[in-house]
Amino acid sequence: MNRLFSSLALTVTGFGMAWADDWPQWLGENRDGTWQEEGVLERLPEEGPKVLWRTPVAHGYSGPAVAKGRVYVMDLVVGKGEIINDAGAQVKLTGMERIRCHDAASGKPLWTHSERRDYEVSYPGGPRATPTVDDGQVFALGVMGHLTCLTTEGALQWKRDFGKDYGARVPMWGHSAPPLVYRDMVICMVGGEGSLVVAFDRKTGEERWRSLTARHCGYCPPQIIEHAGVKQLITWHPEGVSGHNPDTGQVYWTAPIKPTNGSSIAMPRKLGNKLFASGYNRVGGMIELGEGKPSARITWRSGPKEGVYPVNSTPCLLDGMIYAVDVDRSALMGVAMDSGKRLWETRAPCLAPELAGRQRAPRYGTAFLVYHPGNRQFWILGEMGDLIIAELSPRGYREVSRAHVLTPTSSSGSRKVLWSHPAFAMRSVFLRNDKEMIRIDLSE
Repeated sequence: MNRLFSSLALTVTGFGMAWADDWPQWLGENRDGTWQEEGVLERLPEEGPKVLWRTPVAHGYSGPAVAKGRVYVMDLVVGKGEIINDAGAQVKLTGMERIRCHDAASGKPLWTHSERRDYEVSYPGGPRATPTVDDGQVFALGVMGHLTCLTTEGALQWKRDFGKDYGARVPMWGHSAPPLVYRDMVICMVGGEGSLVVAFDRKTGEERWRSLTARHCGYCPPQIIEHAGVKQLITWHPEGVSGHNPDTGQVYWTAPIKPTNGSSIAMPRKLGNKLFASGYNRVGGMIELGEGKPSARITWRSGPKEGVYPVNSTPCLLDGMIYAVDVDRSALMGVAMDSGKRLWETRAPCLAPELAGRQRAPRYGTAFLVYHPGNRQFWILGEMGDLIIAELSPRGYREVSRAHVLTPTSSSGSRKVLWSHPAFAMRSVFLRNDKEMIRIDLSE
């Protein structure tokens, strides 16, 4: 799931005042899980980092987005029914699905847009997709496939209903892929016949193009990459990984890495001419992108003892390595990009200590990775609510420091979990659970 910022986060430059970094969408400014700000901690204080504010929120997995001094987040106020987290059950409940805007300096609520929704999904505890904020507009996607466009002042501009407009089937775990802004369009994973991926005019909501068919749209966020001088829209969906012309939706290529039960979740990551995609049941591999006409081929497939299978969190590719959390082993792994060979693994950032030490640890242990290139460190949020600074290399995992910062309030099996992606901006981290959103100071 993103990053944030505050209206006080102004930095003095030789030319006047400028905003500190924003985190306006899923995985940050460039949807790449990188935090570029200078002047941030390299080690957390022993007494723990300072919490600048706390503000109440309701249920949701949606991470925050931060832009121009405001924080945007989605949540669900349950009206009728009960949140029961059973992977095999479609739970019905009714509530108010909300898009909320807060002042980033104080946490004070500024406006709320609410609509009644009837949920019927597994793990029904609120919206999944992080809002996307761009040039005065907020694009928010709800669990049942309702896409809402608001101004950053909270005024409604347009709405689309994926089920009503496209006959789109709601995936088992609900619509989860944050909208992607590209030029004058917003691109979404929709579903329906011929409309797996749809681009809408960002000003009017009118359809600009549609592409592909699959049983449902999956869960994986779309992204734009550039390779060999050509921009490509990358989607991972129940039929495979595809590269598209982002202006028309034309399919350039499809690599047949088909996820189990259509569960395309963790976003593929690119480094150089390689693109890594992987998920449940050891389905995954490395894709090599062509240097001339847009094309792709699979160079290796994951096996029982090779590769890594991320689900809840997006992998990171760096210096010839894949760093990702394996769904079955609940472990952060370091894997060689050229071969898929596993070099090391650790459960330390993914599970609470009493679970990490078990011979048979629970599945789906989760840790969200964000890379800070200036300090060459990773900021990691573990599902137990610990914020961790670590260094990752082919040699292994070296933990620099950690602090417990937020109480897990959701559940997976018998354990409590925090499965909402953090946002890093304004030399701070913004976090949420099902009760509160907080801003923590990370400045030097």
